[in-house]
Amino acid sequence: MSALWPRGVETVDLRIRSDPAHLADMREAVRQMAERCGFAADETDAVALAVDEALTNTIKHGYGGSPEGDIDIHLERLAGELGGGLEVRIRDYGHQVDPEGICSRDLSDIRPGGLGVHIMRCVMDELRYERCQGGGMLVTMRKYLTRHGESPVG
Repeated sequence: MSALWPRGVETVDLRIRSDPAHLADMREAVRQMAERCGFAADETDAVALAVDEALTNTIKHGYGGSPEGDIDIHLERLAGELGGGLEVRIRDYGHQVDPEGICSRDLSDIRPGGLGVHIMRCVMDELRYERCQGGGMLVTMRKYLTRHGESPVG
């Protein structure tokens, strides 16, 4: 598959509607940016999954499943911090929730769905939720190429 943007791009800003039909394109965009940041294939897929879960939660909880809302996605290559990495910011204009109340369900509660927050926390090194002035939420996720005490990749 060809690149969605030219080589050397450090930041990408996208806007999609809150329609699940856009999720496959967003996963591909995230994979391409994660590859450019230097992540291995398994990490690239994991980051794409975490972003997919965040977008799915935004569609479901922020917009109540309506395909009419706007979602802004910001992908940024991080330099210097822990060998570099990727920051993803997802901004919606829908329903606000208390960031302190966002948690994954107990893993012993076996049933379909509901593991998005757990997946995001396991995959990403940082995960933060914020209410936005004027409505909506901002989800910020960061994944570093190395963690504290580990050597840089390649």
